[in-house]
Amino acid sequence: MINSLKITTVGNSAGVVLPRELLERLRVGKGDVLYAIETENGLELSAYDPEFAEQMDAAVTIMRENRDVLRKLAL
Repeated sequence: MINSLKITTVGNSAGVVLPRELLERLRVGKGDVLYAIETENGLELSAYDPEFAEQMDAAVTIMRENRDVLRKLAL
């Protein structure tokens, strides 16, 4: 699926209007955040934030390692 997208003026900035079909494929709508991720093939638009996912993985690891301490603090 290849879509050509036209850059248009939005206030004092420039923007791209995404067709409804593309929004559905990305599973996003008005008000949602998209991330432009640079890959070896160019830029990728995604609703997935790899930086946040990495932080969450680190949090899960810390919670597992300190499970007993966290349990005591919760009481």
